[in-house]
Amino acid sequence: MKVFYAFILLFVFSVATAQKSDLPAVTLADLDGKKIEFSSLANEDKPVIVSFWATWCGPCLKELAAIHDVYSDWQEETGVKLIAVSIDDAKSVKRVKPLVNGKGWEYTVLLDTNHDLKRAMNVANVPFTAVVYKGKIVYKHTSYTPGVEKELIKQVKAAMK
Repeated sequence: MKVFYAFILLFVFSVATAQKSDLPAVTLADLDGKKIEFSSLANEDKPVIVSFWATWCGPCLKELAAIHDVYSDWQEETGVKLIAVSIDDAKSVKRVKPLVNGKGWEYTVLLDTNHDLKRAMNVANVPFTAVVYKGKIVYKHTSYTPGVEKELIKQVKAAMK
């Protein structure tokens, strides 16, 4: 009987622990080669926007540029942080850093050259953007249309309430 209760307790604990975060435990590199555990973003007490993009994706670049125009205001107002996850492969990844520097983006940029994070989060197409708050994905959308950044900040604010 003790074994049964121990098993139940272990099962409940493992389910509770597994539900803490919607973020997969995938290690990615930033633009300087520093390794970052993606699931560590679950520890953030401020909202995080995760944007999957690629250098060859025109709509991705438009979305990130539109966010760039209002990003500093968003940070002041909500403390939001944007993580731009490049899905450029080994052939095109060398274009990421010059593009980011040229655009003046001050986002954290991570490289998912093997598409491990993309697969783990079931991302089919880019641009794919998600709002994460306290480890939970609270909003996500695909594609880009002008003005979508207004809905994005609306969702960030709603998550914080």
